[in-house]
Amino acid sequence: MTQRGRATRPTGRPRDTAGPRGGDLAARRTRLRAVIEPVVNDAGYDLEDLSVSRAGRRHVVRVLVDTDGGIDLDAVADVSRAVSAALDAAEETGGDIVSGEYQLEVSSPGVDRPLTLPRHWRRNVGRLVKVTVRGAATLPGQRGEQPAGDRQLTGRVVAADDEGVHLETDGGRAAWAYAQLGPGRVQVEFTRLAELGEPDDEIDDADDSDEIDDSDDIDDEDDVEDEER
Repeated sequence: MTQRGRATRPTGRPRDTAGPRGGDLAARRTRLRAVIEPVVNDAGYDLEDLSVSRAGRRHVVRVLVDTDGGIDLDAVADVSRAVSAALDAAEETGGDIVSGEYQLEVSSPGVDRPLTLPRHWRRNVGRLVKVTVRGAATLPGQRGEQPAGDRQLTGRVVAADDEGVHLETDGGRAAWAYAQLGPGRVQVEFTRLAELGEPDDEIDDADDSDEIDDSDDIDDEDDVEDEER
């Protein structure tokens, strides 16, 4: 079950309106990663994503962290405190990292997070995944030659290592190198969740993964800009 945690930290600094807004966010994201990634790694986790967006008069900084076996709510809170302290220290010694007030959100990825790295596939062994196989002439379960091209494949991840992944499909088991695959997407299986007795919280992660806290701290929601990735 994916747990989420948030920490809100107003800096009290004036809002920065200078320069192109898109490029400004991209530059802030670069500065933030330089500060945050070492903190997350030192805590024993992987920084899966970092984004910066504007919401009213402040920025929202979202940090996604994960590790083998998942990360619980207490660990999310610990990472959030460590990241907040590192940002405080960086601003005291090096000036503004994020100009103006901002809200820090630290969480773990939801089930809708695409599988793009070997560790993502490894952490989803046993799950049903849909993926595009690039330039596949024939897929498991298909007969005869077909024109080479991308094919959609749905299969269960039975093994994954640094080289590739083994998928169990209706046509049998097959191994694929990561270079042959596009981003994988975990498929939510309601029947399987019921059989395993897993809580429903995990099903809701796809809706909650990028949720902004609807508190009084965020103003002028219509002013939210697209995130810089």
